[in-house]
Amino acid sequence: MTKSEQLYEEARNYIPGGVNSPVRAYGSVGLTPRFIAKADGAYITDVDGKEYIDFIGSWGPMILGSNHKAVYEKVVEACKNGLSFGAATEYEVKMAKLICELVPSIEMIRMVNSGTEAVMSAIRVARGFTGRNKIVKFEGCYHGHSDSMLVKAGSGVMTAGVPDSAGVPKGCATDTLTAGYNDLASVEELFEQWGEDIAAIIIEPVAANMGVVLPEKGFLEGLRKICDENQTLLIFDEVITGFRLGIDGAQGYFGIKPDLTTFGKIIGGGMPVGAYGGRRDIMEMVAPLGTVYQAGTLSGNPVAMAAGYAQLTMLKDNSSFYEELNKKAQKLFEGMKEILKEKKVDATLNYTGSLGCIFFTKEPVRDYTTAKTADTKKFGEYFKHMLENGIYIAPSQFEAMFVSGAMTDKEVEETLRVFEQTITKISR
Repeated sequence: MTKSEQLYEEARNYIPGGVNSPVRAYGSVGLTPRFIAKADGAYITDVDGKEYIDFIGSWGPMILGSNHKAVYEKVVEACKNGLSFGAATEYEVKMAKLICELVPSIEMIRMVNSGTEAVMSAIRVARGFTGRNKIVKFEGCYHGHSDSMLVKAGSGVMTAGVPDSAGVPKGCATDTLTAGYNDLASVEELFEQWGEDIAAIIIEPVAANMGVVLPEKGFLEGLRKICDENQTLLIFDEVITGFRLGIDGAQGYFGIKPDLTTFGKIIGGGMPVGAYGGRRDIMEMVAPLGTVYQAGTLSGNPVAMAAGYAQLTMLKDNSSFYEELNKKAQKLFEGMKEILKEKKVDATLNYTGSLGCIFFTKEPVRDYTTAKTADTKKFGEYFKHMLENGIYIAPSQFEAMFVSGAMTDKEVEETLRVFEQTITKISR
């Protein structure tokens, strides 16, 4: 028995399912979770000493690679001064100013502790600002685990086969309306019936929790137009895409300006942090300035702020970073596409920038319905072979692969070698 297996057996006695987040479970792929001991650069190492090329990167934030020297040194320096103050610090101001400079749609920002908290708070502000209650979300888009967002969510909910969540009162979801991703007509139908009651549309501009699903031409532009016509706020959930697709996120990448934006742990270099921000007149509704209450002792934690400031500064100051990162990602994903074509495998590979996903289905994947046509059993075989051969990807058909700046041609070529070997084996 491996050490990971031993730890898993022990963990199951004390932690539900043996893991502290469902997406870490390996149940859908029929394996035992790998318990990780360390990560450095493009690699991650488990407690049994096996090293893998890391395409999870703590679910996205390790865009520079793990344990990056500049981030690490700032964290150590901050820790020497204390781990938490529950008081205002200079780095909070520096971080807020930097994000407002980098993302044109954001004039004010509030730090929180997670993407879930950021979304929950942004929705509250949208309701407070508009005086309306209803929210439109999209099938398969995951916006954290707050009650009102666990309606046809993606990510771990899809993997577990649970459409919603027990313990969520019906009343919490009454004001959550669901539309189809890439389906403007479904949004227009909701506005015909509920337009005067809809406070906001919230969307992952690139859906990255039902696999990776790209917005079709005109879709995001259409949402912006609908919001403008109905005095409704547009919220971009950029927990995944923020500072990943570019220095100004998906909104810069696609040229769409939302009213509010949410961020996650990428703004903390992987530390527990989130944020929500947007137009000044909206954000001035937040306490203590306004009447929308939100608070947190650890919000703007000095260690997380130091880590995040170091990472965002690195991204800002390296003008060629995203071009080089996306070039590596293109080499990887186009190489995978070519192998799939050569082997005549029924699969679709969606990618944009440095995140991508393979679906084992004949159909082009453009929404929640087509994502669910993927053969999850085939994915399990694929995952197992990749893992056994040193490639660390998410144990779910419906998660993204993240390429990091620490990866070189060596890691890309090794991944393609293992990928070809894997596709050959599972397509026999």
